[in-house]
Amino acid sequence: MLFSSSLLAIVGAGDQPSLSPRRLCLFNTTTGAALRELNFLTSILAVRMNRQRLIVILQDKAYVYEINSLTILDTIDTVPNIKGLCAFSPCLDACYLALPASTTKGSALLYNVMDCHLHCEIEAHRSPLAAMVLSSNGMYIATASEQGTIIRVHLVSDATKSYSFRRGTYPSTIFSLSFGPSKQLPDILAASSSSGSIHLFTLGFASHPRCRSKRSSGFLGSIIPGAVNDVLDPAYHHVLHNAVSAGVKSHAIIRKVENVTNSSSSELLACRAIMSVITYNGYFQEYNLSIDAQNELSWSLVREFNLLTATMDKAS
Repeated sequence: MLFSSSLLAIVGAGDQPSLSPRRLCLFNTTTGAALRELNFLTSILAVRMNRQRLIVILQDKAYVYEINSLTILDTIDTVPNIKGLCAFSPCLDACYLALPASTTKGSALLYNVMDCHLHCEIEAHRSPLAAMVLSSNGMYIATASEQGTIIRVHLVSDATKSYSFRRGTYPSTIFSLSFGPSKQLPDILAASSSSGSIHLFTLGFASHPRCRSKRSSGFLGSIIPGAVNDVLDPAYHHVLHNAVSAGVKSHAIIRKVENVTNSSSSELLACRAIMSVITYNGYFQEYNLSIDAQNELSWSLVREFNLLTATMDKAS
């Protein structure tokens, strides 16, 4: 879906001739009409859109289109990308497309798809990439490798590492990464994993001077260099245990973030957010999250329902 508009990009699963996995259909939900079709030689693995660009990911190529005329602007040859892994910024001022740069290590290539040129390569992990996401403003990219133990955040403009967070000690598959919407540094990064837990990393508190001083005042903070301490310190890591069934693929999305500050001192008092989770066995969940100045998380499950059951009930 293009934001909250009526434009959908639909790719079939191949279970019937009219729904070929090699055909992309642009569909208007308001009129119920198919607008345009694009056909490819191999299966489409991912589609991304913003107001000016349409991105189509195949196993070994990425196509960049002007979304209104569907004029092809660029064809990018990629390493074998069987999962269709990519990240795309909705922001036109920093409109980047991130693609895996290697099948043996966790590096990403970032392309500026407005000017159609390679921006940089970021070497983020030793193992191949499993998940990545760009912030809504295109300024930051978060990545996780197939090991799934460390999540790193890089500043896109100069490809420098800003944060490293330890998700856990044991390997786990990271299914999704999501930044909270922000004009500057995103306040929250969410990750869903094969363990069934949702992990929350609070970048907003981590970047706050007072919070940083609290973090580094401990014994480990006094003897471990800052770059290493960022990985080891769990202060900005919160976990919603067993949010979904273990092993079930899920996507967690931070939809809205609100910072509560002291009106006189501008001190950050709390960070509130709304998070939606959708699972591949058909469940939708919505959470209210709040992290206070003591860095304590409180949350509530606002609603949960089975999308498949709801759809069938509505149809009947």
